[in-house]
Amino acid sequence: MLSHVTIGTNDLKRAKAFYDRIMAVLRIPCIADEQLNGLVGYAESRQTTPQLYLMRPIDGRPAAVGNGQTFAFLAQDRATVRAFHQAALAAGGTCAGPPGLRAHYHPDYYGAYVRDPDGHKLACACHLPED
Repeated sequence: MLSHVTIGTNDLKRAKAFYDRIMAVLRIPCIADEQLNGLVGYAESRQTTPQLYLMRPIDGRPAAVGNGQTFAFLAQDRATVRAFHQAALAAGGTCAGPPGLRAHYHPDYYGAYVRDPDGHKLACACHLPED
């Protein structure tokens, strides 16, 4: 359904250091490190979608956090959700909701929420029952 998602940043070097850590947990490599051109990208490969890009805003104005938006990453198991949360905190993110069941979404929704160094809300979720 999605081709790509772009997350604005005011400090591309700091953002890349943060996302390198959390994307490593999800086993998603950096496919584009073009910091001189103002972007860094992640995906399973350059030929697959969706892709995630960190960018300095093209209009030159500061990047801003959206109210009500969350960028959610899919995890294959609950251990990955916990590892994502730990990696995000270790890389300078802040907790926006610890790992746990969120039964109000559905009975097997296991997720964790963080804010990246720019303040964007991220989630990591597993939709499968406990092993």
